[in-house]
Amino acid sequence: MSLLLTRLSKSYGHGASAVHAVRALDLEVAEGEIVALLGSSGCGKTSTLRMIAGFETVTEGSITLAGRRIDHLAPASRGVAMAFEGYALYPPLSIAENIGFGLARGRSRADATRLVREIAALLDIEDILDRRPGGLSGGQQQRASLARALARHADLHLLDEPMGQLEPQLRAVLRGRVKALIKQRGYTAVLVTHDQTEANAMADRIAVMEGGELQQYGTPETLRARPANLFVATFLGEPPMNVLAAEPDGDGARLGGAAGVTVALPLGALLLGEMPAGGVALGIRPHRLRLGEGPLSGTIASNQWLGDQAHVVIDFAGRLLVAVSDRRVPARMGETIAFGFAPRDVHLFDCATGAALRHGLAAP
Repeated sequence: MSLLLTRLSKSYGHGASAVHAVRALDLEVAEGEIVALLGSSGCGKTSTLRMIAGFETVTEGSITLAGRRIDHLAPASRGVAMAFEGYALYPPLSIAENIGFGLARGRSRADATRLVREIAALLDIEDILDRRPGGLSGGQQQRASLARALARHADLHLLDEPMGQLEPQLRAVLRGRVKALIKQRGYTAVLVTHDQTEANAMADRIAVMEGGELQQYGTPETLRARPANLFVATFLGEPPMNVLAAEPDGDGARLGGAAGVTVALPLGALLLGEMPAGGVALGIRPHRLRLGEGPLSGTIASNQWLGDQAHVVIDFAGRLLVAVSDRRVPARMGETIAFGFAPRDVHLFDCATGAALRHGLAAP
């Protein structure tokens, strides 16, 4: 079922002292789509999820699910299944009873039991079905909460940090299984997470939030290739995007301020002669920096081999830049290294507003 959020807002308090958790959020989730609300703590993603579920009142705006407005309905009347970050399991019931809670209506006991065991096997918790929540680890309880939500046939599935308590190896395995199940059953789902790897792996589209506002909404590929602003550009990606001040210098661009270097990058022509009053920032992803060649040079601040790639930190004009290579880099701390980049890999941003100006530079 499709979900539509229109100018959705949440404030706590009144007047000048009010805290705005979510500001005028417009978002559409298509039927059968998995959408991730991604951001750091306090960005408004969980408040948004709780408003959709009915656990927080809406200050302004509306929520429409499957063509009907639901923001005035009680949580039980909204047709929503939710996996809570805080588990919210029933202590007196076994894990099997928790997962199967509410499944008896419309199906036989044997069918409900079979479904519970299928979901438990998917999440690797078959061995704890007879146990109660109190004696389980946080990760086991979290998987039980997720299993209960996935077992339900609902108009919308809401997943609040559903794998935050799991060790990395298990999380990587279950991401694929859970996504496959959601797609096979045709569920529409909204996932809240602070983990960009989880968002990229599971979501069809990602809504990046900060300060209660939507920063950008799009596919993982679009967000990475064409970030709407500096926040999205530096929030997404591991390691994050490198950013340098850039200003016109003759026919080129001076990078890194007064202590920097001029390179053959005609900013004036690229920006059609309109330089923002606040200046321009140049962004380049670590994987796109070329080590050992190019017009720039800096001092090696660190050189780490992580088993499958090298992370090299370069001190350039007082700014630390990170370069990533898929092979070892034979350079030691304190040594000078040359580096560069291709214009097609560069992003330009307005320093004053953070808005993106150009992606993938090429002279007009």
